[in-house]
Amino acid sequence: MTWQPHITVATVVEQDGKFLFVEEFKAGQHVFNQPAGHLEPNETLTQAALRETLEETAWDVELTGVVGIYLYTAPSNGVTYQRICFAARPLRQHPQRALDSDIVRAVWLTRDELLAAPGRWRSELVPRCLDDYLKGPLHSLELLRD
Repeated sequence: MTWQPHITVATVVEQDGKFLFVEEFKAGQHVFNQPAGHLEPNETLTQAALRETLEETAWDVELTGVVGIYLYTAPSNGVTYQRICFAARPLRQHPQRALDSDIVRAVWLTRDELLAAPGRWRSELVPRCLDDYLKGPLHSLELLRD
């Protein structure tokens, strides 16, 4: 068997002290995650982050920096993910836009609200990315090379 990591993107979007999350139905339960997903063929990392955020939350955002690059192996299936997490600011909501089929809803939560529900995190990367964003520093988008 060939080992192959999955490349994913995620976006921390902040507005008025709240953060944009998606509620997904995975493995029989409702869980919270940042807007996130897989890099698609012929797509840059920034394009993937903007697309996933729009598809999962109906929000256009402007990327403002790179929070971090994470390597994570899911204990449930042993799959390794490389997650590039971006920071963004919200620009415009499209309330009539349908969300991806596996998304229950987009929701704005404070850090405390997220931390109060650890059983509902998609993975430990969810609070880790949020805390890394809050602690800083943000890295320039120029770090990325297409």
